[in-house]
Amino acid sequence: MFVHPGFDPIAVSLGPIAIRWYGLMYVVGFALVWWFGRSRIRANPGGRWTQQDLDDVMFYGILGVILGGRLGYVLFYKLGDYLSVPWKIFYVWEGGMSFHGGMLGVIVALAWFARSRKQHWLDLTDFMAPLVPLGLAAGRLGNFINAELWGRPTDVAWAMIFPLVDQQPRHPSQLYQFALEGLTLFAILWWFSARPRPRGAVSALFLIGYGVFRFAVEYAREPDSFLGLLAMGWTMGQWLSLPMVLLGAALMAWACRAKG
Repeated sequence: MFVHPGFDPIAVSLGPIAIRWYGLMYVVGFALVWWFGRSRIRANPGGRWTQQDLDDVMFYGILGVILGGRLGYVLFYKLGDYLSVPWKIFYVWEGGMSFHGGMLGVIVALAWFARSRKQHWLDLTDFMAPLVPLGLAAGRLGNFINAELWGRPTDVAWAMIFPLVDQQPRHPSQLYQFALEGLTLFAILWWFSARPRPRGAVSALFLIGYGVFRFAVEYAREPDSFLGLLAMGWTMGQWLSLPMVLLGAALMAWACRAKG
């Protein structure tokens, strides 16, 4: 059994300015996506993507992540609370981001970018999909440092006590998500995209992979206290992940059929 280290959520203080680990992890995530994106471009000289394209699409993607993630949290998790105090939607420093909302925000942003460049939207998502898990991995490390989104009580040997929560041994579910949604999904997609695939297949595998991993980890993650378990004993995260898996399966079937 382990005890959470109890990290200080503030990484650096510069007078009245405090740089928090969670925000810093977002910066690290975006930097990893950018660096590995440039690596893919260098490995394919003369390809359809240039480093300038990557720089431009990163701007759109960052906007999509931040705006979509925040609005998704408001709509999916605490709509009633924010309707009563709508100005708190802008209090991003208090926390509250949704991956599923961020994903929708990125989809809209990439669609906008693709249209402005007269490119096929799925070509763009196929290029970006293998990079996204790197950002997810950084975000889950931020959750772990903050000791938030902890797991359900358990008696497994690697259980962890989160002193700010209680003294019960719990699943370190943030690390499960770091390993599955981050590192494992990145390895799968990087390998899968290394060879030519039908248009949309890489994006489809991302949807399936993330949806399956997130759905599974939710069984070890403590449900949101203000929502609890929903229909069928599933969490909100599971209900939001199920459509991803179904959409990914449909997109994969379409991609393979279109190739044939």
